[in-house]
Amino acid sequence: MSFQAYLDNIQTKAGKTPSDFRSLAARKGFADAKGLRPGVKAGEIIAWLKQDFELGHGHAMAIVALLKAQKKEGDR
Repeated sequence: MSFQAYLDNIQTKAGKTPSDFRSLAARKGFADAKGLRPGVKAGEIIAWLKQDFELGHGHAMAIVALLKAQKKEGDR
């Protein structure tokens, strides 16, 4: 499965776009425009995504990768 397919499935399940997750992560203090904030662990983000959005581990890791990269490619 491609990375984009993961993002599409997450959007279908959670009703949130990649941009939405970037904004939510920034509000929670996990990320900024440069990527993950110093000291933030992937496990913290995964726990948040599993609890608040009922994402599985693989989908949560895709969001972590998205936040690390802070790709500004749009919400395909």
